[in-house]
Amino acid sequence: MKTPRKTKLTLAQFDYDLPPELISQQPIKPRDFARLLILDRESGRLSHRHFFDLPEILQPGDVLVFNDSKVIPARLPGKKETGGKLEIFLLKKLRKANGPNVWEVLVGGKAKAGQKILLGKKMEANLVKRVADNLWQAVFNCSDKKLFSLGETPLPPYIKSRAKLEDYQTIYAKRAGSVAAPTAGLHFTKRLLGRLKRRGVQLEYLTLHVGLGTFAPVKEEDILRHKMHSELAMIDPATVKRLNSAKRARRRIIAVGTTAARTLETFARVETGHAPSLLSGSKQTDIFIYPGYKFKFTDAIITNFHLPRSTLLMLISAFIEDLAGQSRKSRGGGIATVKKTYQEAIKKKYKFFSFGDSMLIR
Repeated sequence: MKTPRKTKLTLAQFDYDLPPELISQQPIKPRDFARLLILDRESGRLSHRHFFDLPEILQPGDVLVFNDSKVIPARLPGKKETGGKLEIFLLKKLRKANGPNVWEVLVGGKAKAGQKILLGKKMEANLVKRVADNLWQAVFNCSDKKLFSLGETPLPPYIKSRAKLEDYQTIYAKRAGSVAAPTAGLHFTKRLLGRLKRRGVQLEYLTLHVGLGTFAPVKEEDILRHKMHSELAMIDPATVKRLNSAKRARRRIIAVGTTAARTLETFARVETGHAPSLLSGSKQTDIFIYPGYKFKFTDAIITNFHLPRSTLLMLISAFIEDLAGQSRKSRGGGIATVKKTYQEAIKKKYKFFSFGDSMLIR
């Protein structure tokens, strides 16, 4: 699902240069000692804090919305029947219980339909259908539990160091299904969540299982031609009831990460004369948010620093532009503000990407 835009947006507009040494290779410890860059959308003003300052920055009545998806050990080292190595990367569960164990997978090498990949003692995968390029449907002869016992942490390719799965997992992760962490949530600790509750901040949880979209680069120069891969999003009726009540009371809804923001916007609806509201349910979402999108339910976003030319950078550009209106557009819009903000972060030696520092855009 794409958002309307009259003027052309090019991929080059979302590019920037980043010194390689600012790509964080190790998780920040303690987690809430990450630096926090705060951007006020309306004024463009920046301020510098630490993540553990969040209870003093937020207000009683604010609502934090977390993505509770849990990262699975998605990298499966395997080999062909001829002995050659061939890695499988689990992406999306295609069939549920009481049937063949079928997954959509990436295969790291040449493969063909009907090929068997040996994974471990009496465990194997059969590639049954090519979806696109190295994307396949595979049938496994074992349970997910056994697959996960073989799997390795699915770290992004720009992280060259090894990390334990628990380092790449939020402390509140609950529902297994993601192949990449909702990394904005990595900065939260149990102690910090307790301080936020005592501050009067409401904590709510929804689910979006992060899939191939996280890894798929935007290749089209006209970004409107980019196709988002669908991901499973879920939000239950009790959570929706509480969030709708908060929205009607004009309390600030703060998405923890772009995945939480995309889920909120997926289930949001706007009716004339009424406050925006959410619907509950479970659905595959391919929502693609870029400048020109009008946010329905999200009032602020906590997020990490994103890769150049990524759909996540496009989303936060849209979010900045949305509030600022014509006054911001006349100065170059959300894209220009993001670039200016990122240049300040680079100057101040903030760490970027999954294990890096954080931003609050409000």
